[in-house]
Amino acid sequence: MESLSPILEENLEKILRGEGLEIDSVPDQVDPVTLRKNVCYIVGAVIFNSKEEVLMVQEAKRECYGRWYLPAGRMEECESILEALQREVREEAGIKCQPITLLLVQEQGPRWVRFIFLAEETGGSLKTTAEADDESLQAHWWDRKSPLPLRGHDILSLIDAGLKYRRNPWFPVTQPVDFPCHVVCQRLFLTFISSRADADDHLWLLMSNNNTSPHPRLPIVVSFRTYLSKAVSKLIKECMSSSFISVHMRGILGVQHNGRIPGKTDGICFNTLVLLENTEEGAEVGSPPSLESDCYRWQEVTNQSLKGKIIERIKDGSVLPFQSL
Repeated sequence: MESLSPILEENLEKILRGEGLEIDSVPDQVDPVTLRKNVCYIVGAVIFNSKEEVLMVQEAKRECYGRWYLPAGRMEECESILEALQREVREEAGIKCQPITLLLVQEQGPRWVRFIFLAEETGGSLKTTAEADDESLQAHWWDRKSPLPLRGHDILSLIDAGLKYRRNPWFPVTQPVDFPCHVVCQRLFLTFISSRADADDHLWLLMSNNNTSPHPRLPIVVSFRTYLSKAVSKLIKECMSSSFISVHMRGILGVQHNGRIPGKTDGICFNTLVLLENTEEGAEVGSPPSLESDCYRWQEVTNQSLKGKIIERIKDGSVLPFQSL
């Protein structure tokens, strides 16, 4: 099994820092996604004041009229994820905001992806009932104790996550980076760790055998009419169907999106950290699972600094959380 090339090591470092890489290995036959046609992206904001009260807006929509929710809404054409966040908060709550970090990514398949941000107020003033419109009726700060009719209780866990991150961040600040992509896909940081009592951990990464490039690449899987997590399982089944393994999607290292050209750059690439574990009784744990496809190969990470960073992110769970609903 080969060690990593300097170029690949540099790219892996970039991904670990939350940076992006160009997408150049997506199958040509996969049709581009188009916002509002076959994909829907939603942004939401968790914003606190100095008293740790959370910003809430009162809904104007008929189906939830008068109830309260976090500022949230759908992205529009030609917007970046951050621009959509700032627009929605301004329209619904009347204030300007600056994102601190992505807090959580949720999905219901590629057709519905929600980006929850922890953000901070930077200006403006709370929307009053005199300014009510189709976006919202008003906004105010909620102490999280006073009775408030909520549109949905799903936001309670999001508020708790925001408080937790403010007090003790458990993953690095993560912001979307500007790289165009025409599909919803994942670049897989797919790892296997061998642990023995009498030896140091060994770490392997699954690499894609791409004949069009002289440099090895992390595999990219497209989510087409399926959940992101299922796309990962499909790849595992394709190349390791005879192995007894468990798949742990640890979380997201980075999010890449552009969105400037409707129907051509509406896609999103998630750089996703995945851990494989061998569950076969009596199996040799010193080596990664055998591969049954020539499209992939294992490469060991021998750079001690890089290996330490990856293993630390895996064991500490120091990644942006990801949920399939």
